[in-house]
Amino acid sequence: MTRAFLMSWPLFLGIFLLMVGNGSQGTLLGIRGNLEGFSTLHLSLVMSAYFAGFLGGSQLAPELIRRVGHIRVFAALASFISAILILYPTITDPWVWIALRVVFGFCMCGVYVTAESWLNSSTPNNLRGQTLSLYMIVQTGGVVAAQALPMLGDPSQYVLFVVVSVLVSISFAPILLSVTPTPTFSSTKRMGIAQLFKVSPLGCVGILLMGGVYSSTFGMASVFGTSAGLSVSQISLFIAAIYVGGLICQFPIGWLSDRMDRRRLILATAAMGAAVAVLPFLSLSFPVLLAVGAVIGGVSNPLYGLLVAHTADFLEPDDMASASGQLLFLNGFAAVIGPVITGFAMGTVGPNGFFLFLAVLFAGLTLYAGYRMTRRPAPAVSETGDFAPVLPTASVVTMEAVAESYMDSEDAEEHEEEDHAA
Repeated sequence: MTRAFLMSWPLFLGIFLLMVGNGSQGTLLGIRGNLEGFSTLHLSLVMSAYFAGFLGGSQLAPELIRRVGHIRVFAALASFISAILILYPTITDPWVWIALRVVFGFCMCGVYVTAESWLNSSTPNNLRGQTLSLYMIVQTGGVVAAQALPMLGDPSQYVLFVVVSVLVSISFAPILLSVTPTPTFSSTKRMGIAQLFKVSPLGCVGILLMGGVYSSTFGMASVFGTSAGLSVSQISLFIAAIYVGGLICQFPIGWLSDRMDRRRLILATAAMGAAVAVLPFLSLSFPVLLAVGAVIGGVSNPLYGLLVAHTADFLEPDDMASASGQLLFLNGFAAVIGPVITGFAMGTVGPNGFFLFLAVLFAGLTLYAGYRMTRRPAPAVSETGDFAPVLPTASVVTMEAVAESYMDSEDAEEHEEEDHAA
């Protein structure tokens, strides 16, 4: 992993700073919106708008890059991102924020696609798995570090938004200055959602449900915190706990997934998430919230990678890249709806509506995983690819890199079996 870091450290630095900016602006908007008197419904729409823009970007950004090139797209979208971060505290109207968040989500998706294209093109095949792991650590670390920013200033003022804008602007420098060749951006054949569902029903349903989990935790955690009466520092620590839990549990769960029926692990992990999400109904004390946040993050982030790996187990190598686009669409579609449903639940039953929605999604995945286990046998562990860490924020570029890592691992296993046979 050290070699992978040394080869691409400027890109990792840029991505880290970018995630600090993106992670802190989500928290700041939830807190500032509450201070401005936005309703829970308005805040849920604000948070949902980001994922709507991100979903649109996942469909349009690759074509935009093909037409005008990586550098121009990256520079243009970066300018919009910095400007939007300054506009948030300037125009504190929920409908303006909704429009800005749509544009922000689109721009962030385009920036992810561009940065990840450069990272993928600069990574040799033998370091792809290590690079994916390191990329996931850098992304999560950036979001965790971002939660310190709201505690360093007053969210009701202008300064914190300026600091976030500066951090995001600075993040583009190491990315642009470290890259000389322009990566190629190839298109892959399409696989329909119906076709993918026939191949892996659990993968499709699971990714759909986890899209709702991710958007609710990423978008609505700060809204929950303000509704529950938490202080700014407590909200920041609660959100940080979610991502720290995801980072800690990613590799042990991934290690287990390579050694057992992945459906059993998906069922057990989702069941744990459902059980823990009920605890705040018994106590809303801050230590309980921290523990619940850590466990929910600890099961939700690895679950996304588990579902991608499970889907890949039933795909032909040539179909993996095309299937990844449909998985991204399912994840993005649910992510748009997730904050709105969470906001409705919070408006109906109070702050704990946040956890009620998560519990329902985790329970749904648990039941469906159990059902699918009765429909067909699991593939032999020796025939499955190695788990590759991947976050719900991944663009089509990272998803295709994950697909390539599965193909590499399967090729390596085949060569090893041939060597043993010889």
